[in-house]
Amino acid sequence: MPDSFHAEIADRTDGIVTVEIGFGPPADNTETVPDAIAAISALHLQGGRGIRFTGKASLPVAMALAHAVAHLYGYVACFDPKLSGFVVVISHHPDFKPGQLLT
Repeated sequence: MPDSFHAEIADRTDGIVTVEIGFGPPADNTETVPDAIAAISALHLQGGRGIRFTGKASLPVAMALAHAVAHLYGYVACFDPKLSGFVVVISHHPDFKPGQLLT
């Protein structure tokens, strides 16, 4: 089980999965990136309309997570607390565009 990073499904509604992510004990990205990928893999995500991430992640972790799920979901979005919504960062779905705010 990953030690430096955790992920859990917070919600699963209408083909959209929301995943809560975060760091464990202090570690650098050489540890957290593989742990983040392992944590996401352990969720056995099946894919769907979209996936939304909320919580804290470094840029390398965020990129690894997005890559791990990008082909399973129509779009990938992450929570932006300044905007109080999810910003689409990757999309394979015509109704969702990168940069679009989902509230």
